[in-house]
Amino acid sequence: MTGAEAANALFVATILIYAGAMFAYAVEYAFDKRVPGRAKRLAAVGAADGADAVDAPPGDSPISPAAARGAGRLGLILTFLGTAALAASIVTRVVYTGRWPWGNMFEYTVGVALASMCTWLILVSRGSVPRRLGLFATFAVTMVLGTSVRVYTEAGPLVPALDSYWIVIHVTAAIAASGILLIGCVFAILHLLKRRYDRQVSDGKPVRFPLNIAERLPDATALERLTFKIHVFAFPLLTFGIFAGAVWAHFAWGRYWNWDPKEVWAFIAWVVYAAYLHARVSGRSAKANAPWIAILGYAVMLFNLTAVNLVFGGLHSYAGV
Repeated sequence: MTGAEAANALFVATILIYAGAMFAYAVEYAFDKRVPGRAKRLAAVGAADGADAVDAPPGDSPISPAAARGAGRLGLILTFLGTAALAASIVTRVVYTGRWPWGNMFEYTVGVALASMCTWLILVSRGSVPRRLGLFATFAVTMVLGTSVRVYTEAGPLVPALDSYWIVIHVTAAIAASGILLIGCVFAILHLLKRRYDRQVSDGKPVRFPLNIAERLPDATALERLTFKIHVFAFPLLTFGIFAGAVWAHFAWGRYWNWDPKEVWAFIAWVVYAAYLHARVSGRSAKANAPWIAILGYAVMLFNLTAVNLVFGGLHSYAGV
């Protein structure tokens, strides 16, 4: 087995392991019934899942709360294992190619997935989020990895335009920011779901699928606060990544800014995220709409990664996929 084949095998193993973790988290999310008030208080103060948990009265559930929590612990173990396999896949690709592993769209996307899952594991290890929310984190990352297969590129040397130490600085910062912002986007969506669910319940209106999924989410305020903290951490990384890209452009093309589609849409994403942070610390009305701006920001990031790479021509077209 060559190094490239080993890297690919580890990549496939990662997807399978994350899929198993997602199923285990789903079991915990569905069947680990807690007393609602107690669960909300735990989530609001950032307590880890399982801390002083109080079971709800037994019912007709086919899986006991204790078994569901066991599934959640298995899911966390699988998440660590899958993340280790993903990191090993990237390292194996580095050893095989003898270069930094951000040379094409496939490698960039895999790097974003690794940054996202590392962010999630840090949050859950610190007790900042309930473990069962790994269902949504692993779903998002598995979708990213599955989508990256469509732009798979064989391991090989860098094109000359990318053979620079600036790829380590600029692209690594961009990958880290994108990965962290993906988790921020997930929590922004969960916050909106929970907020809508609470409004339906308070108004006495029926709650139907898919909104009833939000029943076991943490308190909406806690989700919103966590969303803000994640974006506050990621925004300087995004800013630095764009700044480093401009410096690299100066050395490569003689200009800091060339109005290339990639540059323009990166700047648009930066403006949207700046608008989110501004809205979050503004009045109540602006704060209520801030999560939508955060989601829009990641939509722009995805557009820049996909459509700009695959459709628009420009100075970054040499990167291909």
